[in-house]
Amino acid sequence: MKLRLFLLSLVFCCSLNAQSTNTVFPQIIVEVQGKSLGLEYANSFELRSQGLMYRKSMCSDCGMLFNFNQIKTAGMWMRNTFIPLDVAFIRKDGTITDIKSMTPHDESTTSSSEKVLYAWEMNQGWFKRNNIAVGDKVSIKETE
Repeated sequence: MKLRLFLLSLVFCCSLNAQSTNTVFPQIIVEVQGKSLGLEYANSFELRSQGLMYRKSMCSDCGMLFNFNQIKTAGMWMRNTFIPLDVAFIRKDGTITDIKSMTPHDESTTSSSEKVLYAWEMNQGWFKRNNIAVGDKVSIKETE
């Protein structure tokens, strides 16, 4: 009986992992400091919950924009996330309020210092390498 329960839970976990890595995210264009990037767009509860979990790598200019659909003090964590990330929290007017580093698998909450509408995750160090800082303005454009 214990073996059967173990095998069932193993199949369930594997199917969740396979399902989560096959999630297709819509795209969004983010412009900042003269740079234009196509990012994955987590604009629903389900997509925000999935985020960048289970991925082992990400291209150098790839990232994800989270839209919370309401202005709030936002919190992010790194459950099941293998990639070291930086997160920029962004107000509704496009101003970056914070840029914070996050460690893989850290389940503590990394929070914005003020109310925001977006969080933008990139590989750790990307914002610094691209001279993007707190106070910079971000333009967010829906793709067709």
